[in-house]
Amino acid sequence: MDKNTVREALLDHAQTLLMTRGYNGFSYRDLSELVGVKTSSIHYYFPTKEDLALEAVNAYSADVMSSIYAIDSSAPADKKLDRYTKLFGRIIGDGNQICLCGMLAADIESLPQKVRQAVQSFYKANENWLAKVLAEGEAQDTLDAGGKPEAAARTLYAALQGSLLACRLFQTRSRLEEVAEAFRR
Repeated sequence: MDKNTVREALLDHAQTLLMTRGYNGFSYRDLSELVGVKTSSIHYYFPTKEDLALEAVNAYSADVMSSIYAIDSSAPADKKLDRYTKLFGRIIGDGNQICLCGMLAADIESLPQKVRQAVQSFYKANENWLAKVLAEGEAQDTLDAGGKPEAAARTLYAALQGSLLACRLFQTRSRLEEVAEAFRR
């Protein structure tokens, strides 16, 4: 395997492990078995678990935010919210994983500071985007943010993250689909 392929495989498997087990739920030994390399090879690419987690969060965040920013900016706000909710549906995968940053938020007390800050930045970026969409929706009279789009965005984002946990727990996507409906007029 070439260096880029090994590095990409390590990062890919690390993201999956983070989404299914959390920061404290896997070791470099688990990762070495999945990728088929020695743990010393992992340390070559990612000297510490903090380095690995930070890179995983940054790559995940870039991918998710790229998908969010690809939502048609000229679409009505309620349609933007529908597309955003569908992005959350993709995160569930086969039903056993949740948002990488949502999972890490549960581990926040044990996260290194740089990883914690990256997770917080991810949450803020999502909440800021949602606040803009909710404000547009109120102006278009299609969404209800109670006149407080920033607070409603934080509430909506927390509800979406929580719905992913419930979807995983009950093995159903219906919990996710119900969340966005609560903000429609």
